Amino acid sequence: MKIAHNYYVYIVECSDKSYYTGITNDLERRLFEHNTGYDKRSYTYERTPIVLKYYAHFFDVNQAIAWEKQIKGWSRKKKEALFKEDWGEIKELAKSKNKRTDE
Repeated sequence: MKIAHNYYVYIVECSDKSYYTGITNDLERRLFEHNTGYDKRSYTYERTPIVLKYYAHFFDVNQAIAWEKQIKGWSRKKKEALFKEDWGEIKELAKSKNKRTDE
């Protein structure tokens, strides 16, 4: 019998208005760590407080890792469309990024 695991891909907004995208198996704990400065080497360490803007739940770690990598490649505008669950805007932003510049 396979045991189900929980994984979360999340985006937080830092105090400097930048976004940080991460993955964890315990979202509540990870947000606490970000806000309390658990790791001095962390991107968020000097950018607290952080605010959770988005998260997605996965049972398969490989799917979670793939989603995290995809989001990390997105523009700020595309991430903000994700926060609003505006799939139409995400699609349009993807089209504009994929347009050829030699046309």
